Amino acid sequence: MSTRMASQHRWIYIGAIVVLVAMAVVGLLSFTQQHATNEAYRKADELIGKLEAAGYPAPDRSQIARTLGTDGGAVCADPGSALNRALQRVQLSNGAGGPGQRPIIANARTVAAGSIVLSVYCPDRLPEYQETIKDYKTDDTVKN
Repeated sequence: MSTRMASQHRWIYIGAIVVLVAMAVVGLLSFTQQHATNEAYRKADELIGKLEAAGYPAPDRSQIARTLGTDGGAVCADPGSALNRALQRVQLSNGAGGPGQRPIIANARTVAAGSIVLSVYCPDRLPEYQETIKDYKTDDTVKN
């Protein structure tokens, strides 16, 4: 009868160990997620400060944190790649489609805002981005 009792106790111990391990994993994931959220808000605050110091209106703090996270997301993926350069040039066009689409003289402040974002989220990619935009024709084209 003692072997049967030992067998029952073994399952209790195994069950308790499984529950403790599961709780530790959940706790670790929660801590990691909270740390990432705090870091995202810290970077969002830094970006807001730099944007406002440069005279730009800043988006909502939580919107920035959700969009750019801790690593800049798509903004920092490869800002100097051919695809990203092409997409940026399309965005800096007159908005027409097909044969009517023409490049424009972009607002210098719009192009410079991209540099501010990169300086916060991926400063190692900033020189590559600045090399990409150096040939853009920019001017003060938007009235405040």
